[in-house]
Amino acid sequence: MALMITEECINCDVCEPQCPNEAISLGELHYQIDPAKCTECVGHFDEPQCVVICPVACIPKDPRHPESRETLLQKFERLQARQPA
Repeated sequence: MALMITEECINCDVCEPQCPNEAISLGELHYQIDPAKCTECVGHFDEPQCVVICPVACIPKDPRHPESRETLLQKFERLQARQPA
């Protein structure tokens, strides 16, 4: 699954720079995660870096975007193919 940031977010700014896919951005009220870019850090790290660093634990899996580890890895590979060399 992609991850999501809940309304408990305190906009502390620590998650955005940790995301290797640049999936996190500041929304209207709090940070948000683009599910098209979120791979839960599969392909980069063993665990989602935003979850590891979040001081208020407001980044659960997004039930609206169920994805297997294999699907997340395929998304990672597609995103990497789009990166300039």
